[in-house]
Amino acid sequence: MRSSILKFGEIDKSESGDLPGWVVVEGEPTMKTSVQHTSIDGKILSGTWQATPGTYHATYSDYEFVHLIAGRILITPDGGEPVEVGPGDAFVVEKDFKGTWKIIEPVTKHFVVAVGS
Repeated sequence: MRSSILKFGEIDKSESGDLPGWVVVEGEPTMKTSVQHTSIDGKILSGTWQATPGTYHATYSDYEFVHLIAGRILITPDGGEPVEVGPGDAFVVEKDFKGTWKIIEPVTKHFVVAVGS
């Protein structure tokens, strides 16, 4: 039987490489993604993401909830106003988001993605 509570621990398995829809536009940032839990139906993914300074242009196809653990990011929707987030901030990114993520300081975030939302 699968536990109904999962506490995130150390990142033991992570995949390096840019996520689909993320394109480097400034600097040489790198990212690592560790999916630490997938719902039984596969529609919800959660885990930890880390990135180094630089800028990506991101195109989202799924809704994401984020809790920033460490670092600073300046997120600017295409044609919109920039929003700066830092440690302790929680925010959502809608599935149709397109814009830049400027990683100002190395980032660690927890995420929850609703696949096909």
